[in-house]
Amino acid sequence: MKNGLLLVNLGSPSSPKTDDVKTYLKEFLSDQNVIEMPKAIWQPILKGMILPTRSWRSATFYKHIWTKSGSPLVAYTQIIRDQVQNLLPDWEVEMAMTYGTPKIVDTLKKMHDNGCNQTVVIPLFPQYTQSTHKTIIDKAKSANVPIKIIEHFYEKIEYQKILAQHIQKSINEFEYDQLLFSYHGIPTAMVKNGDPYQKQCEETTTAVSKLINFPDEKIKTVYQSKFGPMPWLKPYLKNELSQLVAVGKRNVLIVTPSFIADCLETLEEDNVQNYQSFKASGGDRFKLVEPMNDDPKFSQFIANLAYEAK
Repeated sequence: MKNGLLLVNLGSPSSPKTDDVKTYLKEFLSDQNVIEMPKAIWQPILKGMILPTRSWRSATFYKHIWTKSGSPLVAYTQIIRDQVQNLLPDWEVEMAMTYGTPKIVDTLKKMHDNGCNQTVVIPLFPQYTQSTHKTIIDKAKSANVPIKIIEHFYEKIEYQKILAQHIQKSINEFEYDQLLFSYHGIPTAMVKNGDPYQKQCEETTTAVSKLINFPDEKIKTVYQSKFGPMPWLKPYLKNELSQLVAVGKRNVLIVTPSFIADCLETLEEDNVQNYQSFKASGGDRFKLVEPMNDDPKFSQFIANLAYEAK
């Protein structure tokens, strides 16, 4: 018998081809923890309007970021998994994706069959929200094997220190006018219904800000990656960038704490689309702090987190 650790990330299309992107988006956007609209209303919209137009457009974005190793999100998650496995040689460490493959349930059952008497499940999202965590938790529990789920880790000082080190490295390279903590947005309705995500994001900003050498008055929490017509958490990153330029703040540093690995949102949405919008508005320096990616310190943190939870 042995301990198991399952690291779960969001997922990715199997390739940047339109058909594969469509398959991925259909699974992702059919999740009612993501889109809460009744299926009878949402599914005709999804199949008749969203997928036919969004799939090919998203496919072009995935082609921009695709590497020899495939999807950056999957590739970095694999590196983290391998690093953690080396740190926990007596454990079985695996990875799974909420959407796409490897699948959560299949992987947990395989680990149990391999002798894991209990598996620690860590969603690789520091802050908890229904739209990412609930599906992971539901799927993990449906495997019907012994598990222990770590629902968030934003409050862990070790994690906060690593994030602060990433930010401070960029701060030391240039004198920025503004530091934006940009988190993936969620619908405001989720927060009104009790989702703790906004509170946890704000607590992350506050805690990490105390660990860096940068003026508090030049730090702000914003949200990005809005989808659909419903109100999402504000202020929106894109709007904030143009407003900063309008008041003379043309050198901006952005950190994205809700993403532990580079993905479509950081590489395409931020480093291409938001960068271009910022420059077109008259901005000068636009810098994105690199996510955890393959940082060995983060993998050590994850290993410690799992060991303490066993």
